[in-house]
Amino acid sequence: MKRAALWLLAIALSAGLTVLACLPASWMGVLVESQSGGRFALGDAQGTLWRGSAFIGGAASKDGAVTPLLPGRFSWRLSPLVVFGSVDVELANPDALTQPVSLRGGWSSWEVSPAALMLPADGLAGLGAPLNTLAPSGRMKLSWTSLQLERAGPAVSLQGRTTLEMQDMSSSLTSLKPLGSYQLAFDWKGQQAALALDSQRGPLLLSGTGKFEHGRLQFSGQAQAAKGFEEQLASLLNMLGQPKPNSGKNVIALEFR
Repeated sequence: MKRAALWLLAIALSAGLTVLACLPASWMGVLVESQSGGRFALGDAQGTLWRGSAFIGGAASKDGAVTPLLPGRFSWRLSPLVVFGSVDVELANPDALTQPVSLRGGWSSWEVSPAALMLPADGLAGLGAPLNTLAPSGRMKLSWTSLQLERAGPAVSLQGRTTLEMQDMSSSLTSLKPLGSYQLAFDWKGQQAALALDSQRGPLLLSGTGKFEHGRLQFSGQAQAAKGFEEQLASLLNMLGQPKPNSGKNVIALEFR
């Protein structure tokens, strides 16, 4: 009787391991959707939960279609040790990532390795006014140092620095191209970040500081035309906002509250 029980246990264990090994890549899509609150989804998932690939898109439409948000396909490798609480994931995409990214940790805290992600500039329009009116185009790269993430209930805190580089940005509202190149830096401490916007070069000068806290952005800055471009940028500056008090008519206040 004891021998039979051991045989049954061995068969059950073998069957369980086989099922785990063959879990489809679509299960990773379920994880992505649940962790992002439905804001992101995986499209055309191939392979298994442990080793697969897919493209990343926005929320799936009613018919289940997913539109790609980033270039190329992301491939992943997930260690089976995750079932014991040890998270070890490697993510690669030569079309979007400068190098493979690893995420290691446990159930509630993780470390993300440094890398950079190429982003489409037209995604900025999704942030609302005035960016949706400007319809920006150009090249963007989001880079980060080693990041420390920690979950506390439904919230996730972050420690580290991320930098968004916006190169040769243009707008459909003006024929002057490019308008400039800019850098937006975030210093993360828990669930908030101090941010700073600076112009690198170009006729449209942008600057300002602010903070991002609990999903809410507060920013105070200004936009102005470089010397010699005041007339060419006058209409665009008027669309961005009102003149900044005590700073002249060509300096526009940028306020987000």
